[in-house]
Amino acid sequence: MIELADRRAGAAKNTPAAAAAAARVAVPPRAGTSGAQAAAPVVDVAALGELLLGKWADTRRTARALAGRPELHKLEGLTHTEHRRRAFGQLKILVENGAVHRAFPASVGGADEHGGNVAGFQELVIADPSLQIKAGVQWGLFGSAVNHLGTAEHHRKWLPGIMNLDIPGCFAMTETGHGSDVASIATTATYDPATEEFVVHTPFRAAWKDYIGNAAVDGVAAVVFAQLVTRGVNHGVHAFYMDLRNPDTKEFLPGIGGEDDGVKGGLNGIDNGRLHFTHVRVPRTNLLNRYGTVDADGGYSSPIASPGRRFFTMLGTLVQGRVSLDGSAVTASKLALKTAIQYATERRQFNASSQTDEEVLLDYQRHQRRLFTRLARTYAAGFASEQLLQKFDDVFSGRADTDEDRQDLETLAAALKPLSTWHALDTLQECREACGGAGFLIENRFASLRADLDVYATFEGDNTVLLQLVAKRLLADYAKEFRHVNFGVLARYVAGQATGAAIHRTGLRGVAQFMADTGSVQRAAIAIKDEASQRALLTDRVQTMVAEVGSALRGANRLPQQQGAALFNSHQNELIEAAQAHAELLQWEAFTEALGQVSDPDTRKVLTWLRDLFGLSLIEENLSWYLMNGRLSMQRARTVGDYINRLLVKVRPHALDLVDAFGFGPEHLRAEIATGAEKVRQDEARGHFRAQRASGDAPVDEKILLARQAHGTRAHGA
Repeated sequence: MIELADRRAGAAKNTPAAAAAAARVAVPPRAGTSGAQAAAPVVDVAALGELLLGKWADTRRTARALAGRPELHKLEGLTHTEHRRRAFGQLKILVENGAVHRAFPASVGGADEHGGNVAGFQELVIADPSLQIKAGVQWGLFGSAVNHLGTAEHHRKWLPGIMNLDIPGCFAMTETGHGSDVASIATTATYDPATEEFVVHTPFRAAWKDYIGNAAVDGVAAVVFAQLVTRGVNHGVHAFYMDLRNPDTKEFLPGIGGEDDGVKGGLNGIDNGRLHFTHVRVPRTNLLNRYGTVDADGGYSSPIASPGRRFFTMLGTLVQGRVSLDGSAVTASKLALKTAIQYATERRQFNASSQTDEEVLLDYQRHQRRLFTRLARTYAAGFASEQLLQKFDDVFSGRADTDEDRQDLETLAAALKPLSTWHALDTLQECREACGGAGFLIENRFASLRADLDVYATFEGDNTVLLQLVAKRLLADYAKEFRHVNFGVLARYVAGQATGAAIHRTGLRGVAQFMADTGSVQRAAIAIKDEASQRALLTDRVQTMVAEVGSALRGANRLPQQQGAALFNSHQNELIEAAQAHAELLQWEAFTEALGQVSDPDTRKVLTWLRDLFGLSLIEENLSWYLMNGRLSMQRARTVGDYINRLLVKVRPHALDLVDAFGFGPEHLRAEIATGAEKVRQDEARGHFRAQRASGDAPVDEKILLARQAHGTRAHGA
């Protein structure tokens, strides 16, 4: 394959992507391809890199430069105590460089820049995930709760100290007995009008605040979530600002206690711990009362009348955690793929097609399958993540901040965060295995990153629970559309999916087979690779799955509670599968929309191949559904794998370009096998054997000697 060394005129200079492109060394085309075939098209790496950086490109570049500094990097081999001390010191470096103030109000020294703040935060995973998440605890959770749930008075009182790290803090929501089910937490804050104080109490062990970042050592204050009780009425979960420790001695204040969570499976630079409260009194004014307040006499009032809507509004202001993790997971996947694909273009193993040269790993079809399909999904996840971030910025800037906008944001974040975090873990593991024993070395970061990102799948919302929230939203939208339709019509809707008749009613494209099967495998492949066909197949799967469950659950809300819950539970798996299919469709659509932003025709062609690889991979993963539901014939289903294999061949010459566009320099990768050292070793080995053969002193292989002897025996007998 020919790797292109020259780039289009006008490409951006002085970027990692451009530098990597300029340094590319041409290698001969693989057997079976012509030079002309391998040389075209040409990816504009610099322009693609700009597209991937997105709306906040400059902010990302600044944050990435900071993340490349050695003093912020993870040092492997530290004890968890040493790592914690290092991470806390690194927070001060972030403060000194103004890296954490963007989202806070201008009135206290911030910039009211919400999208840019999260974009910069997502890049910190490059330096050390522990540093990233510890920063997220301090400013993205603790500080953000004061910012979004408090009032101007709270801002003036506490935000300056939170921003400059004078007040290291905790976000005390999760309890030992309740993680994702925040509405059921058991810590109470009962108002005492005689003293105008709330009495915060954890009534039993399961109510302890658990897995709380900064709680074990560093936190001197916390935003504590508790059930607000006044005048004998529980008004649900509210947030309270509480002092935890004496800032000088770091001793807990009276009535407050805690434990250290100790060593974890990853993220050991964060001092996670447990907190408990025994009738701790806090001033009435410490209630973060933007959405609910208590007057001196104990009267409760709120601008949001509905308790349920009020609860979700308060939690919705904290959605940035899920948005942050989504993009961070995509960044980690990019790091892994850049290292693994770089290594696979240099590492050689087995001389399958040559008597003298071993094969480059990336020329093996299975290796391409392992890495290119994940590369395609990473591009899709990245484009979807950018859309989520823009939606987040629109809502929190106030440009688009209706109830519907907030619900859409929450649903989108709940859909994408599970997919990107699961994908990051899968990609890190596959890249590790694809690099063999070298991938297992800590110096190449796969094992370390995977350990640190493992918990991303369960914090800021367990992935499975989040997908259930998405499924409920899909069901609600479905119910609104068919609220006045009788069961017979619903049944026909589901049955009609095979012909696409009912799909048209919802404004979606017709599905089924776009042309009759004629026995031509080529025509079948063309139909499946078509953009409209992919969209129809992916969309139809979501719509049909939701319609089937919606039909099965029709009337469940009128059943006794126990029966309704049992009916819902019996379809929970199908609901979550439908939500995941919906999220995958969102990623595919985001990738497709991004193609429209690519002006260079060659780059767009290569990205279209990559988008098709993603779409067809999704279809291949769910072929059983498409076959069982009559969406694909057996004949057409057989063509999916073959076309994927053809796409792998098309993508192969551009693999390095596609990962170089991520824009990572050596200071970001920090993986020995991504430095070119393997190429030096392989070239040395090939040179050695080449010289040995040319000298005539090379030993004769035993198999060759035996073959010669057998040939001589046959000749003598003749």
